[in-house]
Amino acid sequence: MTQPSILLEIDQGVALLTLNRPDNLNSFNVEMHERMRDAISTVRKDEAVRVLVITGSGRGFCAGQDLSDRSVSPDQEMPDLGASLENYYNPLMRSLRDLPMPVLCAVNGVAAGAGANIALSCDITLAARSASFVQAFCKLGLVPDSGGTWTLPRVAGMARAKGMALLGDKIGAEQAESWGMIWRCVDNEQLMEETMKLARHFATQPTKGLALIKRALHASASNTFEEQINLERDLQRMAGQTEDYREGVAAFMEKRTPNFKGK
Repeated sequence: MTQPSILLEIDQGVALLTLNRPDNLNSFNVEMHERMRDAISTVRKDEAVRVLVITGSGRGFCAGQDLSDRSVSPDQEMPDLGASLENYYNPLMRSLRDLPMPVLCAVNGVAAGAGANIALSCDITLAARSASFVQAFCKLGLVPDSGGTWTLPRVAGMARAKGMALLGDKIGAEQAESWGMIWRCVDNEQLMEETMKLARHFATQPTKGLALIKRALHASASNTFEEQINLERDLQRMAGQTEDYREGVAAFMEKRTPNFKGK
C-alpha cells in the first residue's frame, strides 16, 4: 500500500509534519503540494496546536522539485515554471511564514533547491551534522525560488548568498550554523530529540505573543525605524490584551511558573 506523501501527527500542542517520499528524497510533485497545503490548513484551524515541526523521512530532508513531474523533452512544450511557483511554491511559503505559531524545521539530510529554502525560511531550524544545504538552481539554469533570493542574503549576507546561488556548492550543517543560516547543528542521533524538546517548550509558551514577535521581525526587513517602532506599539497593545499576558504577570508576582494557554 502506498504511503501518503505527507504525514501529520498532532500531540499535546505539537504538530509534526513529515515529508514522506523517501525514495525521491522527499522532492515535491503536485500531489505532495496538495497534501502539504491541506496539512498546513489543518494545523492553522486546530486551536490546540501551538507549534509546527517539519522534517523529512529517510536519508534526505527535501530535494526540492521532482523533475520527473515536469516534462522538458524536445518534442513537447516547455513547462511554465512561473505558473508552478504561483500555484504551489509561493502559496506554500506564504502559509508557512504567516502561521501564527513557531515553525521549527529538523533537517535530517540533504536540503536542496526549494527544500533548502523551505528549511531556511522556518522560524528555528536545526540540522543533523550530516545534513547539507544546496542551492542547486544554477546547475539547471534556473533562479533560486521559494523565497531563496529574499532569505539567503538575510540569513547569510549578500556575499555568501551570491556564492551559494551562483556556484551551487554544498554547505554542510556545521558551516551553515557558523554562518548564522540555522539555529543549531546537532549530532544525527540527537536531531529529533532536540527538536521535539524545543517544540514541547513552545507548546507551553504564550503563542499569541510569539506570533506577534514573528510579525514584528518579518516587518522589520522593509520598515523604516519610525514605521517599526509604531508597529511595535500596535502589536504591544494587542499583546497586552491577551490572557497569557495577564497570566505571565500574575505568575511573576506570585513567583511561580506561568500556565500559558496560548490565548
